[in-house]
Amino acid sequence: MEAGDTIPGYGLWIVLLYDVHMPKAILLIAKQGFQDVELDGTCKGLLAAGFEVTLVSTEAGECIGKFGGKETATVAARDMDVDAFDRFAFIGGPGAHAFKDDPDILNLAHRIAESGKIFGAICIAPTALAAAGVLKGKKATVWNGDGEQGTFIESHGAMYTGEHVTVDGRIVTADGPETAEEFGRVLAAI
Repeated sequence: MEAGDTIPGYGLWIVLLYDVHMPKAILLIAKQGFQDVELDGTCKGLLAAGFEVTLVSTEAGECIGKFGGKETATVAARDMDVDAFDRFAFIGGPGAHAFKDDPDILNLAHRIAESGKIFGAICIAPTALAAAGVLKGKKATVWNGDGEQGTFIESHGAMYTGEHVTVDGRIVTADGPETAEEFGRVLAAI
């Protein structure tokens, strides 16, 4: 039976109501130098699970990826309504290195952590979560190709695992572009 069908002999209309809430995810990218492959893979993982994806950056507007990809952030991190979203992912890349020193990004990380919602970061971006103090006492991974990022998150209270993807409660971290799609799937599945 479908909406608008009648029951024979009664002329009654059947109205079927559906919960059309589509879960929403925020992907935070650097204005200049986000990791294109990580953004694409994370999006694929979230979209496959039925998430609607919105891009956020330090400022709204055009963002340029490490490999020249162009994306549009619809809102600045400082203006984001955390309550309107279900998942949050900080995307890496050379531009994301500055996240750990950006007060708006650190404030966003605090607001997300305090909301009780699921969130994560990939590549170099877990350093921002560490700098914000939200990885204190948590297992986490990070891109550590230079041998310094694992030490950085440990110096801020995280337990560096060296794994490709690490889950600790409602926090998911991943180490780079090769694990981006898995990162997105895991973020969606928790």
